[in-house]
Amino acid sequence: MAVKTGKVGFGSKEAVVSTGFARAKMIILARNCREAERDDILHNAEQSEIPVFVFPGSSLDLGAVCERPFPVSAIVVREPGDSEVLKLVAEKK
Repeated sequence: MAVKTGKVGFGSKEAVVSTGFARAKMIILARNCREAERDDILHNAEQSEIPVFVFPGSSLDLGAVCERPFPVSAIVVREPGDSEVLKLVAEKK
């Protein structure tokens, strides 16, 4: 729902930049995101106090959930729109 009604970005490079400049409300990472990129994203997110949710599926699965015909290693949620995606992190705490 965030993909359809909100503002999101796709890809690990986008996530690294967005977390570095605190331009995200949340990051969703695929389980198989590359380790080096995952470490950069997690470090930047921690510094910027941006919540991170690790999607239990692969990047192919995450792409399919977003209705994209390609693998998606990371989603940057800038505005959640009508979705309740930010509750994923609230429930985790």
